[in-house]
Amino acid sequence: MKAILALEDGRIFEGSSFGAVGECLGEVVFNTSMTGYQEILTDPSYKDQIVTMAYPQIGNYGVNSEDVESSKVQVEGFIVRENSRIYSNWRSKDSLENYLKEHNIIGLEEVDTRAIVRHIRIFGAMKGIISTIDFDKESLARKVKEYEGIVGKDLVKKVTCKENYVFSRNEKYKVVALDFGIKINILRCLEKYGCNVTVVPASVSAQEILEMEADGIFLSNGPGDPSGVPYAAKTVEQLIGKKPIFGICLGHQILALALGEKTYKLKFGHRGGNQPVKDLKTGKIEITSQNHGFCVELSNNELIPTHINLNDETIEGMEHNSLPIFSVQYHPEASPGPHDANYLFKRFIEMMESWKER
Repeated sequence: MKAILALEDGRIFEGSSFGAVGECLGEVVFNTSMTGYQEILTDPSYKDQIVTMAYPQIGNYGVNSEDVESSKVQVEGFIVRENSRIYSNWRSKDSLENYLKEHNIIGLEEVDTRAIVRHIRIFGAMKGIISTIDFDKESLARKVKEYEGIVGKDLVKKVTCKENYVFSRNEKYKVVALDFGIKINILRCLEKYGCNVTVVPASVSAQEILEMEADGIFLSNGPGDPSGVPYAAKTVEQLIGKKPIFGICLGHQILALALGEKTYKLKFGHRGGNQPVKDLKTGKIEITSQNHGFCVELSNNELIPTHINLNDETIEGMEHNSLPIFSVQYHPEASPGPHDANYLFKRFIEMMESWKER
């Protein structure tokens, strides 16, 4: 079945559909990972985004019930050069095409994904629409224009949990995790290091969190613009200095806002499992998994940059010079991606240990 991608600047890409039929709107971005498409599809950080995979063949190992980062597919649409209908893996249960149909997600294939990626790199991530039912360029352009986009929008409310829940019941460290769109593998990593993790909605108050008497507070990843969730920054501001805090991705950005810093939108973002980051303390280089379109700008002397991206020298990590607070822009839990940065979870444990021994 014919399908079309229309971008807000008028660029059109025609191809074939797979998965569901209909229309979807979102910010069109690209991901450079070679594998891990099921984790990408189910990552809540991709809410309201149409993801283009730079690697040409996707779907060749199928899908399963284990490689998921949330309870459902989160992307709005999915674009690949070739959807492999032949899949083979000892864990695979079904095809990518059937998986998208099951979750009512539109896929677009048989398009030049190299051209899409190059276009986004030159002109930036932009709003777009995939349609299998409307091929009128003027009609599609009007729909894209009317779409509000993600800037300044609260996407966290679409992906946060509705009520508190306990992920693990270890006895050693009690952690409260604010759910801005948390990935399951983050929870697995915290559990691996002996944490008893209680996950709470993004709207929970600082007072409620403090009443849980945790050893540490974790700020999760999530979708969209951090300025769209001012209530989260206000909550975090009230927690500063009360407990050790560790933030990842959107949690890193919200923490920066809570400490009086600013964030800004990147031209096309960082998305993929091959982003080089330098640890400014050790000089070591980590290959990291990333998924973000916004970045932190530091001006406060109390906050020290700890990591930078070697592609564009944007800030990838920070710490407070006197309080037990640190965060990173990238994903040390991977899924998908390398595990070079897994040591950051150990650092959080050590910070909680020091806090308890005061």
